This record gives sequence, structure tokens and C-alpha cells, in this order.
Amino acid sequence: MLRLMRNYVFWTYERGSIHYDILVTLILLFIFVTPHYFDFGDGPNPNQISRVMMDSSDPSHLTYKLRASDVENAAARTSTRTAIDEILRPIAGDVTVDDYQIVKGWHGKHLQYVVHAHR
Repeated sequence: MLRLMRNYVFWTYERGSIHYDILVTLILLFIFVTPHYFDFGDGPNPNQISRVMMDSSDPSHLTYKLRASDVENAAARTSTRTAIDEILRPIAGDVTVDDYQIVKGWHGKHLQYVVHAHR
């Protein structure tokens, strides 16, 4: 048993053997299964997302991306839609918010709000 474990650790099995296939399967399971159970902290950092990003591909339909922390801090005093208006007004001027969507991270944490608006 000790020799078997030593051979696994030092990867001494020939390619195509059953032990080689077991090693490859274990590595692939580790790569694809562990991110669902462990947070390695390698996702996007919400603090690095710019305060407001705008997509101006169509001037009549505007898309803004707002940091979730900014919206949720402002929404503690008012509604979410009013908080979005308060954040956008100094930047975008007089726009009407059509709708918004919440972008969530791996564990359901809100990362940003995608806001669709028009002039």
C-alpha cells in the first residue's frame, strides 16, 4: 500500500494505465468541483469595479453599470430605484430609468447593478 501511494505521489505510472487514468480523473474533479464548494477569492473584486460605467453604443438607449455597494448604501435611505436615480443624476443628467438587473457573484453576493435608461 505504501508503494502504491508513493507511485501516485511521484506519478510513476505509464500513460494509458488504470492508475494514470485515476490520477487524471482526480485532478479534473479537483479543478471542476472544488470551486463550487470553496471560495478561493479569485472572482472579480467589487471594490475594483468603477463607480459608474456607461455603454454608449446607442445614444437613445443607455446602459450603466453601478457598484452594488453604492446602490445599496443609498437604498438604505430610500428605494432602490430612487437610489439609482440619485447616483446617475450628477453623471448622466436627466435620464429616465427603464429597468435594472442585479449581477450576482458565486455565493449570491450582489456585485453590480446594470441599469437601462433613456433620455
